[in-house]
Amino acid sequence: MYAIVEIAGQQFKVSRGNRVYVNRLEASEGSKVEFDKVLLIDTDGKVQVGTPSIDGARVAATVLGHLKGDKVIVFKKKRRKGYQKSNGHRQQLSQILIQGVLAKGETLKDEITIEKKAPKAKAVEAEVIEAEAPKAKKAPAKKSAPAKKALVKKAAPKKAAKKSSE
Repeated sequence: MYAIVEIAGQQFKVSRGNRVYVNRLEASEGSKVEFDKVLLIDTDGKVQVGTPSIDGARVAATVLGHLKGDKVIVFKKKRRKGYQKSNGHRQQLSQILIQGVLAKGETLKDEITIEKKAPKAKAVEAEVIEAEAPKAKKAPAKKSAPAKKALVKKAAPKKAAKKSSE
């Protein structure tokens, strides 16, 4: 099951469990949001198309966090005039997790839980663990084959110049 939904002026194809980056939303991290401008719903081949949106349909989502997109460099130049202007921009984005696509009258049955990653171990602890581990023995070095001597060509003896008789 998937849906085409309009979020912050852009259209996205979403389904349950998708993580989507959208233009920054006003909602805080961890809050639940719903989008009611659903343009199309496909349920196992049965397609509902809205005119322009489907009445009562909505998409439930959770805001995972706010972040910045990749840097876009804007460079303007007019040749032979000495004009150069460089500027950069990073788009403000929100990452959302789609909880479900709900048709008219449906409710969300179960939510997808957000797994948080455990913090990384400190560098000091990693060094202690590394020091306790036994060091592996080095394999004996392989003997290399003796170097071949370069072959030197002997110059051919010069032939004596013929004396011309006059």
